Amino acid sequence: MKNIQIPTVTKKTKEFTIHNHIRKDDYYWLNEKENPEVIKYLNDENEYFEKATEPLKNLQKELFIEMKSRIKEDDASVPVKKNGYFYYSRYEEGAQYPIHCRKKNNLKAEEEIIFNLNEMAKGFAYFSMNTYTISPNNRFVAFGIDTVSRRKYTIQIKDLETGKIFKEKIENTSGGVAWANDSQTFFYTHKNPKDLRESKIFKHKIKTNSSKDIEVYSEDDDIYVCYTFKSKNGKYIYIGSFSTLTTEYRYLEASDIDTKFKIFQKRTKGLEYHIENINNKFIIKTNKDSASNFKLMQVLDKNTEKENWKDLIAHRDNTFISDFHIFKDFFIIEERNNGLNKIRIYNWDNSKDSYINFDEETYDISLGSNPEMNTNIIRYNYSSLTTPNSVIDYNIATEEKEIKKEQQILGEKFNKENYISKRVWATARDGKKVAISMVYHKDTKPNKDTPFLLYAYGSYGYTMPDYFSSIRLSLLDRGFIYATAHIRGSQYLGRDWYEDGKFFNKKNTFYDFIDCSKFLIKEEYTSKEHLFAQGGSAGGLLMGAIINMNAELYKGVHAAVPFVDVMTTMLDETLPLTTGEYDEWGNPNEKDYYEYMLSYSPYDNVKAKNYPNLLVTTGLHDSQVQYFEPAKWIAKLRELKTDNNLLLLQTDMEVGHGGASGRFDGLKDKARDYSFFIGLENGLI
Repeated sequence: MKNIQIPTVTKKTKEFTIHNHIRKDDYYWLNEKENPEVIKYLNDENEYFEKATEPLKNLQKELFIEMKSRIKEDDASVPVKKNGYFYYSRYEEGAQYPIHCRKKNNLKAEEEIIFNLNEMAKGFAYFSMNTYTISPNNRFVAFGIDTVSRRKYTIQIKDLETGKIFKEKIENTSGGVAWANDSQTFFYTHKNPKDLRESKIFKHKIKTNSSKDIEVYSEDDDIYVCYTFKSKNGKYIYIGSFSTLTTEYRYLEASDIDTKFKIFQKRTKGLEYHIENINNKFIIKTNKDSASNFKLMQVLDKNTEKENWKDLIAHRDNTFISDFHIFKDFFIIEERNNGLNKIRIYNWDNSKDSYINFDEETYDISLGSNPEMNTNIIRYNYSSLTTPNSVIDYNIATEEKEIKKEQQILGEKFNKENYISKRVWATARDGKKVAISMVYHKDTKPNKDTPFLLYAYGSYGYTMPDYFSSIRLSLLDRGFIYATAHIRGSQYLGRDWYEDGKFFNKKNTFYDFIDCSKFLIKEEYTSKEHLFAQGGSAGGLLMGAIINMNAELYKGVHAAVPFVDVMTTMLDETLPLTTGEYDEWGNPNEKDYYEYMLSYSPYDNVKAKNYPNLLVTTGLHDSQVQYFEPAKWIAKLRELKTDNNLLLLQTDMEVGHGGASGRFDGLKDKARDYSFFIGLENGLI
């Protein structure tokens, strides 16, 4: 390391004044994406990364090979029946991308290839088809393509009878569409090309130029975004508008698309709801009447104002309703109680109210694709920290389970009985109990010398699932314990768990992670010489905050696409996402929010002190967290930190927020990340 030139970057101080406070930013100019100096700096950091991690190259190759060797390369999804066709995706050996297919009427019919993404991706460093949607007559398919990784999708239409793709292209969209019942028209969401806000809904007629598309809705409030989708029963086209805290829907009959959309319930600050339609009534998941954990209500489709809503499933203080799904004879509720997911089945005629039982201490379940209304079979996905993902069909009438597919882990080594999972509870500084889900090899005996990787996210109410990962085995088989801390900011313990980790409670998110780390050290699951931390995006903010607060607890930290320059970003309304984020972090144009956010913003709180070994990864085209946030953060850390620990920044010059698009390229990224932890643990770097 002594002979490797550490990158340097010029300081160009810019001052920002707000609320009579002056904030200086020496590296603000790194946001000049077209500036050759900026690109040179990023390339210099990439070169430094390559040289500094040269001792890890063989390990990275080894990890990639073993990760890839566990994957069944010629795999296929379980077919899903919809409107007379069975749809599935399959991979061919050695291929980066899936092939999307269907068969008519039965699985013995001739295969029809809808898209071969491997062919479509040729010539592109990045390629993403986020979704495709079949027309009601099964003939046309609309699909969205992104080849830059900015999440700006171009919609095109393919005729499945002729195999031809129409000439028209619709730029700057979210990629998805809602087909009208005439199979000639669809609705789509337009993105503002500057701030990427999904702000308009258009109606498009196939085989026409998009310049003739009709704007049917414009979301003019810049803290809201909008989207469009079709009801499960095919009766309505919906337009949804939402901010973090408030929802509003409009609806239009899918067979009468030249009329105007009707408002379901006008937006009311703090009122959240989601709707679906069946039998001339709407089912509503909502927080109305202070139902913080949500409840289900119903209303006739002619009088939808909230005054007419009637309770269907009451609110419960100890159970969070995350989603619901409607069928002809019953509906399904996805719930969370004491941190664990549950599937509840409720018949419309009140003849059945039951749960599907699961035996493991911690696990992840979710309903799979269930597009058919008239069925007694529901499909769900199940996995745990030790159990590979299974696709299961459950018969409502007989209560029988049929495993349609269990993820196959190749190689002689894997046996689920060789791994142990458990859930422990740490006590946070304010007395709250925080769950930690962990997994390790049975031969690993937790003690103060055990390498331990602690992961968390902790924002937007998103709860990290306790799912199986074949990739993770590369850590577990090398003696690591892997764990997720279910900190505040998620909804692991209900909506209050989220509310207690946002706005002026945001520091609880950071404190929880730190207190979980201290608990693990105290209980001798590991020690500060062997504890590693990892988080991405808003979880990268978490990583930045914890190393400013308690850097001494961690041997190494990986911050992926980290949101670390909170103040600059949240004060710049021209950036993607900013205004829509006010309901998550607060609006720094208000003094109280400004002062609180400034007190934890990682970039603004870098000090002259020791920091742990740090790996930071980002993408030049990131639309969610702009590349210059981590770039500025690294520059400031290089300037101020007082230790000789590793400080590494790798910028992928071809991708954005989600990283590489191909399945094998994604494994290379994981091999890079894991080699950092393993290399530090074993003294390779």
